Amino acid sequence: MTLYAGKREALEDAFLDRDDEMPRGKPRSVTRDALRRLRANKAAMTAIVVFAIIVIAALIGPYLVPYDYETPDWEAFTAPPSIESGHYFGTDQNGRDLLARTLYGTRVSLLVAVIATTVSVVVGVLYGAVSGFAGGRIDSAMMRFVDVMYALPYILFVILLMVMFGRDVFLLFAAIGLLEWLTMARIVRGQTLSLKEREFVEAARAAGVSSFPIILRHIVPNLLGPVVIYASLTVPEIVITESFLSYLGFGVQEPLTSLGTLISEGTDALGAADWLLLFPGGVLVTMLLSLAFIGDGLRDAFDPKDR
Repeated sequence: MTLYAGKREALEDAFLDRDDEMPRGKPRSVTRDALRRLRANKAAMTAIVVFAIIVIAALIGPYLVPYDYETPDWEAFTAPPSIESGHYFGTDQNGRDLLARTLYGTRVSLLVAVIATTVSVVVGVLYGAVSGFAGGRIDSAMMRFVDVMYALPYILFVILLMVMFGRDVFLLFAAIGLLEWLTMARIVRGQTLSLKEREFVEAARAAGVSSFPIILRHIVPNLLGPVVIYASLTVPEIVITESFLSYLGFGVQEPLTSLGTLISEGTDALGAADWLLLFPGGVLVTMLLSLAFIGDGLRDAFDPKDR
């Protein structure tokens, strides 16, 4: 009995020591693994830092610049960049400080992108999830409507809305967002077709849960990866669309400004005042490249093939 008791105590000590050596960190999850892969992507992390600097500068910069974005400096019309005068980016044809206008224009362009992307994600996710979950004739009819919307000229439709209802900046937000949800709806619909056959959805149906609560509680939370990836790719597309509309004169109107408006004004002064195009164009290109790298990083992080 003494020998048996000694062996039992030795085995218990061995198992206790092994339990003590086991890692006691948080359990792994899909989101945590994706964030770990994203942090390991140096290009994406650098792009996040650059984009964060642009956002902070757009939010705080206009309050730190000594000149207003719409008040002219009567002693400096089309003045080149100068440290002595305090116009670090120079001034435009009306004597307005280009640095202040670039910072404020970046803020407006980002605001358009955030609001329009939010509208696009909400409409696209709900529409695609309902279509994929319903299936049958309802799914077919809803997707045919998406095909019809795809056939419409996108920019022409936005311009038509602006002409009919006025050049309101908030209408511009809604118009761009309500036309950017089509691809999101198709992506979500495809993911929903596979998710609705999973065991947890069947269990919810067996428990008597109705269709719409199943979509909100079980389908939509499992679409986080594709939605985040496509939303990150939608932001630069919306920024380009807003810049193009402002370049044509259908976007943000005076006294407000945006990067597209500044680039349009700089194009007219190209050759005589190159800084009017160089600085706003440089900010726009840097922001778009940062968003592109962030989108690629998120796609690599959430890609199921890499798990």
